[in-house]
Amino acid sequence: MAVGARSGHDEPDKRPERLGESSVAMTDDSPDRRDADPGDAASADDAGQSGAGPKKPRSFWKELPLLIGIALLLALLIKTFLVQAFSIPSESMLNTLQKGDRVLVDKLTPWFGSEPERGEVVVFHDPGGWLENQPATDPNVLQKFLSFIGLMPSAEEKDLIKRVIAVGGDTVSCKEGGKVVLNGKELDESAYLYPGSVPCEKSFGPINVPKGSIWVMGDNRQNSLDSRFHQELPGGGTVSDDQVVGRAIVVAWPVTRWATLPVPATFDQPGLDKALAVAPGAAGLAGALPLVLWRRKWLTARHTAE
Repeated sequence: MAVGARSGHDEPDKRPERLGESSVAMTDDSPDRRDADPGDAASADDAGQSGAGPKKPRSFWKELPLLIGIALLLALLIKTFLVQAFSIPSESMLNTLQKGDRVLVDKLTPWFGSEPERGEVVVFHDPGGWLENQPATDPNVLQKFLSFIGLMPSAEEKDLIKRVIAVGGDTVSCKEGGKVVLNGKELDESAYLYPGSVPCEKSFGPINVPKGSIWVMGDNRQNSLDSRFHQELPGGGTVSDDQVVGRAIVVAWPVTRWATLPVPATFDQPGLDKALAVAPGAAGLAGALPLVLWRRKWLTARHTAE
């Protein structure tokens, strides 16, 4: 018999027992499997395929109404608080602005207490009676909607656009054929007046502009119904700051006319703010006078005591 061979009386093979023990460990009666739900494996597979994976994106057409709503809301907020487009309806501001130009008006700074300044081009509501002879327009529904959200200039609001020549506290006047005089200083308006246009054909003033108001004139003086021609109305031709929509800052359309609208250097000349420049000196004098009087009184009392 070969070495290692087994006879019929050898010990029984232990491998079936070990296999049996392993089989018992994997049966449903084992502690690890008794508490397990037979459907757990299938549930885990389903979770891996659906819950754990990325959600399917919504259709573009379902998102479109929301995007349009947000865009319209933003446009309305911008028009109300930031900038608004206006169309130039006449030739009163040539050559600075031409008929049909679209300008963007800054509406934000007035919310922070900013007031109109000399030389600015501003849009303002009709103070009353300035546009009474102008023909009324009848915009269609689409034009009304686009105007409401600020994507198109308003066709119903009675607004005007002019240049601020004087502000509250200023004195402005002009003699026929001469130059406009502001606070005693003649203005050189050649930088913005329409070529061939004279500063004023008829004399006016002197006008004392009330506080909180402005005096406005067009750059095309011979074709502009501005403050000069409404002196018989309440306010004497001036416009209340409350009626000012904002400052025109840029010509946005057509693109060939794109340009900013800065304040001309004319209004930077010294002397225009003479009244404001004198005020600090007057205040200093008023404050020093009591000190001088007190010192004289103190010196007199001292000499008397000696």
